[in-house]
Amino acid sequence: MAWEIKQPNLLIVEGKEEELFFKAFLKEIGLNTIQILPIGGKEKLRPNLKALVSSPGFSNVISLAVIRDANSDPKSAFQRVHDSLVSAKLAAPDKPWETAGQGPRTAIVILPAGDKRGMLEDLCLEAVATDPSLPCVEQYFECLAGSGISLPRNMSKAKAQAFLASREKAGLRLGEAAEAGYWPWEATAFQQIRDFLQKINRS
Repeated sequence: MAWEIKQPNLLIVEGKEEELFFKAFLKEIGLNTIQILPIGGKEKLRPNLKALVSSPGFSNVISLAVIRDANSDPKSAFQRVHDSLVSAKLAAPDKPWETAGQGPRTAIVILPAGDKRGMLEDLCLEAVATDPSLPCVEQYFECLAGSGISLPRNMSKAKAQAFLASREKAGLRLGEAAEAGYWPWEATAFQQIRDFLQKINRS
């Protein structure tokens, strides 16, 4: 994978949806010195980080943060990113949300937060927890279960899509919904990631 480094702060995300989501978030909070790079999926993080480090212009990078989902095991998710940083001969922090090293300073963010299982969709659902459509979303899945219909394997993604189906323009994916302004950036659920992005922007 070829990389073109344009900014001194890099945000490594899993894929296109995460790229669109964080681009919209950065635009909303007015940060323009952070470049978002989709790594092509968590399984490709290790080889693609090595390629990134060898890219022209990497010596000018001040900070590099990797964001990935916790999924079912936040500790394992963190460890895999940690080991990928070490494999690329980069500093690696001991805990999520902390920074390590210099030239570049690195950080690992595991979503939704702390030791919670889940993913970016869970963080988004937390942000819209008081939206009047959420009880309807819950009732929809309760209705399915009560009718003997098998529920989706990934309930976080399913609930996020059900919520987005309630918006004026239905059918948008997570990142597209961010571009459309359907996630309330001022929500408390986004405060930690907002503070983190502002921190690495000042690095």
